Amino acid sequence: MTNRRQLHLNLLFNNAGNYSSAWRWPDSDPGAFIDVQYYVRTAKLCERGTFDAVFLADHPALSDYPEYRPFQSLEPTIALATVAAATERIGLIATASTTYNEPFNIARRYATLDRVSGGRVGWNVVTTANPEAAYNFSQTEVVSHSDRYERAAEFTEIVQALWDSWEDDAFIGDKESARFIDTSRVHSINHKGKYFSVQGPLNVPRSPQGRPVLVQAGGSDDGRDLAAKYAEVIFTAAQSLPQAIDYANDLRNRARKFGRSPDSIVILPGLVTVIASTEAEAKRREQELWELVPIEYGLGRLANILQVDPDVLKLDERLPENLPLPVNSNQTMFNVAVNVARKGNLTVRELIKALGGGGTMHRIIVGTPEQVADSIEEWFLSGAVGGFNVVPDVIASGLETFVDFVVPELRRRGIFRTEYTGRTLREHYGLERPESRYAREKRQAVPA
Repeated sequence: MTNRRQLHLNLLFNNAGNYSSAWRWPDSDPGAFIDVQYYVRTAKLCERGTFDAVFLADHPALSDYPEYRPFQSLEPTIALATVAAATERIGLIATASTTYNEPFNIARRYATLDRVSGGRVGWNVVTTANPEAAYNFSQTEVVSHSDRYERAAEFTEIVQALWDSWEDDAFIGDKESARFIDTSRVHSINHKGKYFSVQGPLNVPRSPQGRPVLVQAGGSDDGRDLAAKYAEVIFTAAQSLPQAIDYANDLRNRARKFGRSPDSIVILPGLVTVIASTEAEAKRREQELWELVPIEYGLGRLANILQVDPDVLKLDERLPENLPLPVNSNQTMFNVAVNVARKGNLTVRELIKALGGGGTMHRIIVGTPEQVADSIEEWFLSGAVGGFNVVPDVIASGLETFVDFVVPELRRRGIFRTEYTGRTLREHYGLERPESRYAREKRQAVPA
């Protein structure tokens, strides 16, 4: 295992940027959300900053309130295949839902992308709770929360088994002996479970990093268990350092119960950055972004998160008391929004502003490059986090400012790499290359 106390930085590639008004900023291109070369340029900028990865979220439906902001339109793995061809080191993490996919298709798709990229891929494992997505997949209602996570656990088990179904030396390609594949090193998985029946093996040989990195964002109790059992990298939302420490302790304790080392998990909360040369300028930039947010969008977005009718929310009043935790939607986002409102005693209008115009659940830091670096260093040295998913306010200008001014400051402090030392995403994160379970079982069966 390589030294784990190196800061890790991903870009949470949120189209034009974190703020719902980012696409309206002067240097933003409103059409960039469907321009794959925009993705390529952004990934190259992250690679120049020696980021670990770029991460694309996904939602298999037209997002809510599309009249007000860009959304993730391009299918992430296809977009990242184009990025892979134009870059050399940057990691590539894409979301795919376990609710509306099949394990074999996802295992094959990500194994292919891992080979195409030379071992730079991660799969962000999610469940999908949105009705509009259900309607696109022949469903009349959202799958229940417990069923979604039970299905996700079985789905993930199958995908891992399929990635392991080829041992590293199964491919021979020996012209002399006419042997192409050593079939004794390729294994059917013969899975029969509650949700899936998959024979295997996968039809893609093992990738350079063994298998893609498993990523998960566990917020609910079921989500945390899924993350603790399977994930190697965990995305989270934390508004304060004590909250981040509590989350890390909980995840690590859960990992131990599943027989995993807590050191085998990299925890990365989101961090929204609004940066300028002075704090006053940064605050002015934040205010200008806020003034570009259509209040109808922010109100509708917040109502969606809280699972209430927008008419219930009065802009200049506090949130209603005793809001019920939604049983079958995104509990993480609900908890973050309510906690931010209650802690700050915020009105609905103030809450929408605190959430970046309704667009984020992540902590927002407004200030100079040095102030941003101070905060990153404090959280990192606490041991609670391995780094951050960086979410610039506006990708077009905010990311470049981060790369050109925050990254050098982090390097000066000795907590961030000056160059890549590995080629795979696992090497960037300091994760071990996993052995195929079938190869391991054969090795362990041989008498000492």
